[in-house]
Amino acid sequence: MNKTTKRSKAAIVASLITLVRPMLPIMFCAILMGVAGYFCATFITIFGGFAILGAAGLPTPVATAGTAFACMLVFALLRGVLRYAEQASNHFIAFKLLALIRDKVFGALRRLTPAKLEGRDRGDLISLITADIEQLEVFYAHTISPVCIAVLCSAGMVGFVAWYHPLPALVLLAGYLAVGVGIPVWAERKGEAAGREYRAALADTNSYVLESLRGLRETIQYNDTAARAAGIAAHSETLGEKQTAMKCREGLTTAVTNTVILLTALTVLGTTLVLCRNGAVGGEAVLICTLSALGSFGPVVALANLAANLVQVFASADRVLDLLEETPITPEVTNGGNTAFTGAAADHVTFAYGQETILNDLSLTVPKGQIVGITGKSGSGKSTLLRLFMRFWDAGSGKITFGGADIRSVNTAALRSQESFVTQDTELFADTIENNVRIANRNATHEQVVEACQKASLHDFITSLPQGYGTQVGELGGALSGGERQRIGVARAFLHDAPFVLMDEPTSNLDSLNEGVILKAVKEECRDKTVLLVSHRASTMAVANTVYSVESGRVS
Repeated sequence: MNKTTKRSKAAIVASLITLVRPMLPIMFCAILMGVAGYFCATFITIFGGFAILGAAGLPTPVATAGTAFACMLVFALLRGVLRYAEQASNHFIAFKLLALIRDKVFGALRRLTPAKLEGRDRGDLISLITADIEQLEVFYAHTISPVCIAVLCSAGMVGFVAWYHPLPALVLLAGYLAVGVGIPVWAERKGEAAGREYRAALADTNSYVLESLRGLRETIQYNDTAARAAGIAAHSETLGEKQTAMKCREGLTTAVTNTVILLTALTVLGTTLVLCRNGAVGGEAVLICTLSALGSFGPVVALANLAANLVQVFASADRVLDLLEETPITPEVTNGGNTAFTGAAADHVTFAYGQETILNDLSLTVPKGQIVGITGKSGSGKSTLLRLFMRFWDAGSGKITFGGADIRSVNTAALRSQESFVTQDTELFADTIENNVRIANRNATHEQVVEACQKASLHDFITSLPQGYGTQVGELGGALSGGERQRIGVARAFLHDAPFVLMDEPTSNLDSLNEGVILKAVKEECRDKTVLLVSHRASTMAVANTVYSVESGRVS
């Protein structure tokens, strides 16, 4: 994804908060419980002061020291219950919203596929889907509610101290602002670049490790393990350096925060002592105001500690929002027509990847009920043409027609339901063979799956396996050969039963015997269908009614 503008912190926060609306009642309850819980924690210390005053015979709002200790016990119990309830509510909101965001991200990936994700760094995507989204939990569970709690608790404590005298209340307010606002803003500005660098380094490390795992066989085969190990060590070291820099900033933030709290408490003590000496307040005010300053910084300290985490949150949120807000190159059509397939054609089509022209003023017709072959050298644009017929991309100039209509005016759902696409490299999921075939038609029965596999000359191989159709194919289909994976792709096309079948090198991984079986099945089973067949093999082109040769992006 190419980011052209830098999103402001306010814009990121506004976008994230918008998602909280369905959870507002639970959020309000969490805030109220958090405020009550912090007041309970703070007043445990204050009631301890009342008990000391009562024991010393000084005036106190509490009747006896025993009453003060009883209140401390009640507040201690309530603090535990309220804290648990607040955290449970916040995490309930966070995990619900993370599930919603994941759903939105996968929806965005579906909309962007494949035009904007072709060649995209898979490790970077994995980092975004896992680590970046998980990082947002800090915002939803540990930011929104704590900010509100800190504001309400600080206002309450300033009012409480002001009941004794406004001057120590102003000192306390200044301390709250320094710890809850000044230090987080300072820490965030200092650590913003480090946060972005850490997220980028994490994504880069994920990509390198994923690449290393996929190429482990080749690495061992060519004895390149030392170089790969050195690469992983270098990436890990870089990631460690970025993380160390962030942890140092976190430690500095904690040290500055604690220093400001102590200075605030000492200033409150000094202020009240001067006021007491001048007769403006009594001796009890010195103790209670000082205890209030020492025991009430919990909510704002939580904000100060958030500063370092928010650096990563904003960096992660920026990456997630970039993906959610990215515009597809080929947007889904929902207000077009449900055009029925009656043939397809390319009319003076030109297409380029960036500055590289792949197809140049190409025209060809795919009549209904025919097998049309396209041959040519690698890189001549054959596979690209099939992807234009699938509308994975749109033509730069000219047009692709489907059923006589411009393909851009056909509803995407109607288009895909009438097309089957067999790719050269069939993607498989870590599931059974049957379920991997069934993705072409989730409502298919077992018998229909078997029939499709028989047409693809796959049934005998499957039944020879101990688990049969329940055999697990492994991650990325690693338990099967390239030819077996390719035949699963062909079986999917038969199961999908679409009128327009597009095949990109469907026999490239097959020997001549299996190639003949597949081509015979295509010719026999697709008699009532239209097939657009791409291959560089002359033997594959033998089944075609018409053959076009594509050279340098043109039909020859």
